[in-house]
Amino acid sequence: MTTSLIDAESLLVIDAGTVHTRAMLFDVVDGRYRFLASGTANSTAGAPFHDVGEGMRRAIDKLQEVTGRTLIDQSEQLIMPPSGDGSGVDTFAVTLSAGAPIKIVAVGLLEDVSLESAKRLARTTYTGVLETISLNDRRKPEERIDTILRLRPDLIVVAGGTQGGASQSVLQLMESVGLACYLMPEDQRPEIVFAGNTDLHEEVGKTLESLASVHFAPNVRPTLEHEQLDGAQVELSHIFSSIRARQITGVRELADWAGGNLLPNAASFGRVIRFLSKAYTSTKGVMGVDVGAAATTIAAAFDGELVLGVYPEFGLGEGIINLLDHVPLADIRRWLPVGISDEYVREYIANKSLFPATIPITSEDVALEEALAREVMRHALQKTAGGFRSHTEYTGSGLLPLMEPIIATGSVLTQPPSLAHSMLMLLDGLQPTGVTTLVLDQNHIAPALGVAAATNPLLSVQVLDSNTFLYLGTVISPVGNSRPGTPILRVRMTYESGHETSLDIKQGALEVLSLPLGQTAQLHLQPLHRYDVGMGGPGRSGRLGVHGGALGVIIDARGRPLEMPQDPARRQELLKKWLWTLGG
Repeated sequence: MTTSLIDAESLLVIDAGTVHTRAMLFDVVDGRYRFLASGTANSTAGAPFHDVGEGMRRAIDKLQEVTGRTLIDQSEQLIMPPSGDGSGVDTFAVTLSAGAPIKIVAVGLLEDVSLESAKRLARTTYTGVLETISLNDRRKPEERIDTILRLRPDLIVVAGGTQGGASQSVLQLMESVGLACYLMPEDQRPEIVFAGNTDLHEEVGKTLESLASVHFAPNVRPTLEHEQLDGAQVELSHIFSSIRARQITGVRELADWAGGNLLPNAASFGRVIRFLSKAYTSTKGVMGVDVGAAATTIAAAFDGELVLGVYPEFGLGEGIINLLDHVPLADIRRWLPVGISDEYVREYIANKSLFPATIPITSEDVALEEALAREVMRHALQKTAGGFRSHTEYTGSGLLPLMEPIIATGSVLTQPPSLAHSMLMLLDGLQPTGVTTLVLDQNHIAPALGVAAATNPLLSVQVLDSNTFLYLGTVISPVGNSRPGTPILRVRMTYESGHETSLDIKQGALEVLSLPLGQTAQLHLQPLHRYDVGMGGPGRSGRLGVHGGALGVIIDARGRPLEMPQDPARRQELLKKWLWTLGG
């Protein structure tokens, strides 16, 4: 498919983050949309500027230097539409992750039904759930009101009542919310999103619209057995943008330039993952992981059904100071290939929270940063996995379902000392199963393609089809139980030239088969001892075609779940050996 240069529209996307602001330019080259270049600057959302606009202009300045294309006029305004001399762009969009987590109180009728859905809805963007209120809790109405007054939330998320179901109980909960809003100063009242029984929209509106800004979303729990978050996620994204516009100077200007095409970074990332799951004919899911300063985001989609989890508590920026409240120190230290004291780990985390843009320089700091990345991925995945549709037996055993591909981004993953470091972090943090492809979004453009899809889906499709993303390699991860050293898999790879190589894989091994980028090969996999490599069940063999990656074909037979030795010296020896095996 080609695009006419006359009809093509150039696109500038600003990604305003907690640590960095990126300006990314997309346009047509040789009849197809391509990612041209990006400019990166330190974010100015926080002190001393507290204005995302300054960081945006600095990022655009760098983009202009790289491309030689003028995008901002002398009055500091975006040139849109383009002028006859080639300056400016046709369209503009924004993704946003900057700012502290939005403070939320979640309200639901039943703790294990609608309240859980309300909390999962909140977890689809950059929020912190401070408190929950339900019909089951034993607090008196006045105590619930006091709780809301004390916390001063930015947003109250309400769910409850199946379609045609409970009404009076839901309205009873809304009375406490309404009274709390009435008692607050007008400029401190939270926004409210009602995602419960749609039959109650009119009555809830009459009760609350004079007291707070009320938004109505589709019912997240239309039946007791079925949860549907998609429609409410869209509404929550709009609310996120409006709250950020009040909290951070410059966001409103960005939204105006974008004509309202401003989305949370995580929502845009999830949109790309959902699109890929529809585009691929595989029965596997598609997964994305973004380890950022503001949060770690896990997005997984199965035939267009998206599961999205956004975890500010696992971000590597200012919020990292609270990481040890969620992750035991011993879990972090087990990934360290060098000896580092507990005190040093705590000091590093504290300094990182104060100076999130700090780049690790020493080998100890690099190792610690990568250990933190493994743990935030692992814990974020555990929290999200409950929403995965059960496609394989792996899900029931607590392992990752079959995914193809897995797309990863975030500076800790894209800017390590070598690609071997990226691969090992992903293998250890995600522990994929069966056969999958690991893909690195080195330019951090996946969210930009998500926000672009709303106005120019062809651009997103063609850039995704280009070579912008880096294929790290195909990963084969057998699942089963055997003693270390037991042969568990026979692999035969036939190259394009006709040359064959065979290998017997033992339990506990990590092996690499060379297959350069641009080349293809045929793999024959024969599992032993009823191991499962995703070919239809335990012991099932099969053939598949594979494409070359930056690191070739990786066979990870270290076990699922991966268990590390208790002895620190043995652990450190293994971590160094694994990295060396991958080429690091």
